[in-house]
Amino acid sequence: MSNTHSIDGIRLQLSTPDSSPSNWIGQAEILKQLLACWLVVDEKDMPLTPRLIGTPGIGKTTLAISGARQRKQDLFIYQCTADTRPEDLLVTPVLAESGKIAYHASPMVTAMITGGICILDEGNRMNEKSWASLAPLLDHRRYAESIVAGITIHAHPDFRCAVTMNEDESTFEIPDYILSRLQPTLSLGHPTRDDEMAILKYHLPFADDQMLSLTVDFLQESHTLNLDFSTRDGLNLLRFALKRLAQDTKHPLSRDGAWREALERCLGEDATDLQALAERRSQSLGGNVVPMGLGDFFFSPDDPLHPDLGDDDDDDDDFDPGFDQGDDVPF
Repeated sequence: MSNTHSIDGIRLQLSTPDSSPSNWIGQAEILKQLLACWLVVDEKDMPLTPRLIGTPGIGKTTLAISGARQRKQDLFIYQCTADTRPEDLLVTPVLAESGKIAYHASPMVTAMITGGICILDEGNRMNEKSWASLAPLLDHRRYAESIVAGITIHAHPDFRCAVTMNEDESTFEIPDYILSRLQPTLSLGHPTRDDEMAILKYHLPFADDQMLSLTVDFLQESHTLNLDFSTRDGLNLLRFALKRLAQDTKHPLSRDGAWREALERCLGEDATDLQALAERRSQSLGGNVVPMGLGDFFFSPDDPLHPDLGDDDDDDDDFDPGFDQGDDVPF
């Protein structure tokens, strides 16, 4: 592939394809769905641009990379951020050594020109102005206009795209006119125990069975409790634990000790008690929490003067505000 390309007399310096290896393990159906999005079944048909949704570290980018490798096309990845500008997405002017302006094509534009695949990674971190510059590319028009270079760039028929999005709060809300172009939505769930074990073994083939089992047990329990610890978190804590074991052969840590230390350093002390952490997060999100009344600010719950002490909902309907003749009047 030539590293330059000319459009209407404007010479573009192209980006270099990504060479990251990838092996998608488990969840075969979601990979098939992604590949289906990129199929063209008729000359009047067009590929789709799907959204890959899931928690951070669950494997969205790995899935997209694996899809590109299966199609045997060059892969380009653009990392979206809150300050991404339209010219960053398309064509960026650079002052060359000659003193003239040179134009650099982004990974997105390079994929458009060469017929590659572009992954817009963490797309919901990008602002609306930048998304607006891609609107004509993501519908039937399949082109983008670079205001900086003064050119219109038409997408190669083999160009494909996917957008990954994290399910967290540190993101922008994408406008509906863009979301309608990013279809379908493919949601990634957490891997099964066997798949998670296979993923860890693939990335860390030198890890022993005990350390692998400790990590997978932790991850599976966190998934069950709907906590946001991911396979990536498991890989990081296991890497650190293995490094600590290998660090000092004279005074070695136990495997359990090294693993627990890694858990605390990588994921925090709260991660050592998943049940308690899940309960706290449930309460912070409005779980089984009883709303506080005015009396709670002046009396402890078991104080005899607390206005709610001894209340019984079953007796509410039978309450009689009057007094029998034998009762002492309380004032």
